[in-house]
Amino acid sequence: MEETISLQDLFKTLRKRLVLIIGAVILAVTVAGVISYQYLTPIYHATTQILVNQQKNEEQPFNSQDIQTNLQLISTYSVIIKTPAILSKVIEKLDLQTSPGELGSRITVGSAQSSQVVNISVQDTNHHQAVEIANTTAEVFQQEIQTLMNVNNVNILTPAVHVPNPSPIKPDPMMNMAIAAIIGLMLGVGIAFLLEYLDTTVKSEQDVEELLGLPILGLVGSIPDDGVGKKAIKRRRKRKG
Repeated sequence: MEETISLQDLFKTLRKRLVLIIGAVILAVTVAGVISYQYLTPIYHATTQILVNQQKNEEQPFNSQDIQTNLQLISTYSVIIKTPAILSKVIEKLDLQTSPGELGSRITVGSAQSSQVVNISVQDTNHHQAVEIANTTAEVFQQEIQTLMNVNNVNILTPAVHVPNPSPIKPDPMMNMAIAAIIGLMLGVGIAFLLEYLDTTVKSEQDVEELLGLPILGLVGSIPDDGVGKKAIKRRRKRKG
């Protein structure tokens, strides 16, 4: 005989274990909040923009082919920026205690499609240092690209600036706690149904009917404790004595 579970049974189980589910959500949110605010190191972000554009004299006419050439060079420039040829000089200028490979992992270089503007983004645990790394990387690249590729088409468009009260880009405590709440809710509901499934005790006449597969013919009601029964028992004991 297959056992079917109705929506009413599901809601009954959830209502029965409501305290457990709410407790799991609160616990998960609390743990996520404590870890986010107390244990995770904040990471700050700074971005410098450079413009890839060959400088022209007034006598020279505008040539769209130069723009197309600059756009094609951006992919090459994005690779060169993160090479030891550039980052080693950045480390030397800022006296950083790191390697070019580790510094490169904290730098992201990208540009919008069909745009001559290149973004040099840096992530660091110190906002001031992130700004210095982004600006210095752009300056070193602007100088070294003239020697490396014999071109002079890089200009710093927007340097990174120091913000009085910077906000870290990660961790995001509110997002972490929201995710933790969802996970806690799922765990709480899962544990609630697991406990209900493992609970094989008989608690009601419906449980007896489902267990034995027989209809219930009658119930024995409880006798109210109004004191009359106790007095009758005492009288009988006195008579026997």
